[in-house]
Amino acid sequence: MADKVQKASLNEGMIGLEIHTYLTTKEKLFCTCKASRERGLKPNIYICPTCTGQPGAKPMLPNKSAVEKAVMIGLMLGCTINNRLVWQRKHYDWPDLPKGYQNTLSGSRAFPVGVLGKFLGINIQSMHLEEDPAAWEPTTGCIDYNRSGLPLVEIVTAPDFTTSEEVVAWLKKIIHALAYLRAVDSNAGIKVDVNVNIPGKTQRVEIKNINSLENIGEAIDYELQRQAREGGKEQETRRFDAEKGKSLVMRIKEGQDDYRFIVDPDLEELSISEEFIREIEKHLPETPEKKLDKLIRKYKIDKKNAEILAKNIEIVEFFEQVAQKIDSQFALPWINIELLRLLNYHKKNLNEVDIKSEHFAELLRLIREGIITPLKGKEILNTFYPRSVMPGVGNEGKISDEGKLENIISEVIAKNSKAAGDFKNGEKKAFDFLMGQVMAVTKKRADFNVAREILGRLLK
Repeated sequence: MADKVQKASLNEGMIGLEIHTYLTTKEKLFCTCKASRERGLKPNIYICPTCTGQPGAKPMLPNKSAVEKAVMIGLMLGCTINNRLVWQRKHYDWPDLPKGYQNTLSGSRAFPVGVLGKFLGINIQSMHLEEDPAAWEPTTGCIDYNRSGLPLVEIVTAPDFTTSEEVVAWLKKIIHALAYLRAVDSNAGIKVDVNVNIPGKTQRVEIKNINSLENIGEAIDYELQRQAREGGKEQETRRFDAEKGKSLVMRIKEGQDDYRFIVDPDLEELSISEEFIREIEKHLPETPEKKLDKLIRKYKIDKKNAEILAKNIEIVEFFEQVAQKIDSQFALPWINIELLRLLNYHKKNLNEVDIKSEHFAELLRLIREGIITPLKGKEILNTFYPRSVMPGVGNEGKISDEGKLENIISEVIAKNSKAAGDFKNGEKKAFDFLMGQVMAVTKKRADFNVAREILGRLLK
């Protein structure tokens, strides 16, 4: 028990986060270059004089979509949105910064997009919009400017966390909530700077640019144990070496004065009206927690299936649209199992295909009313990729007429006399084979239960 208490004390501290995530916009923040975040992209194909910092190049007005999405994130976090946004130049000397400074809404004289929020019990000090630097590869010295100028949001929490477990659990929830906004690029992931210290014992240490939840947890645990073991009187900036599982010193921690913040003379101050803010707030989606509660209470979905639906905003909204036209309990397995099967097979998300909820609901109606068989329904659903059409019956209707089915099944038995004989000799698998032949001949239109009963009777 004593060992457990000692380990807990080593793993508890004062922890704050600086979370960076890419916004989903078509263009970069201050130029019209394509805002591409694809991995493995050919270097330096989406660039111009502005995002590469060429002499005399001036920034355009900030991307309106980026500002709207930043405000949306601030509202989700419960922040007060500032009506004045003043762009700053944040200076530092790294090869990935072509202008020698970064344009940002942070800094000593800045007004962040949002301040003093709270999200799931954690205080948000501020959140702001800024541009991303380029990508520098230290081993080769090469710089890729495709990323330079991409719009980023940085969320700064208060040091309200005490353990790595708390941090990772909260980050999972905020990543989920951000995905619901459709404002950030979930494929690009997040980068997190972690600020760690042991209250009353060590100075704050910042661990820069950690890009996975696993590494974030390991970095925090290592740093708390290192500080408990070694102490620490200076504020440091460190990096986490995932292969070695340890943090390494990069430099003594900079203060705001080291960045030489000045108001950018090339960018006008932005004025955000209350009407603009309220209009964005009006269109905020429900949070994952509210959606989950709604699925359980309104639609009477069990928690396990509700959690599957609520994982993805497109899926849960699709379910709600379908449930307006067809019984939700009937629709549930067709979405949670069959639709997800189709998407997973093609390795696509719902927002990457064009499947209309009205087409899907009509397909379910045909199945539910017995007009087509469930097997035929699955076959038609497969044709909904990549674009659905309104399903029609035509010659696809279910065959339930016993006389017609008996004629079909008699022909199947005659053509597969060996399988029929095997079944009569106790080979049960032969029955399944013959049923498969019946469904194949009828193109899955045979009423399965009726056909099964007739086949069993004819094989006696």
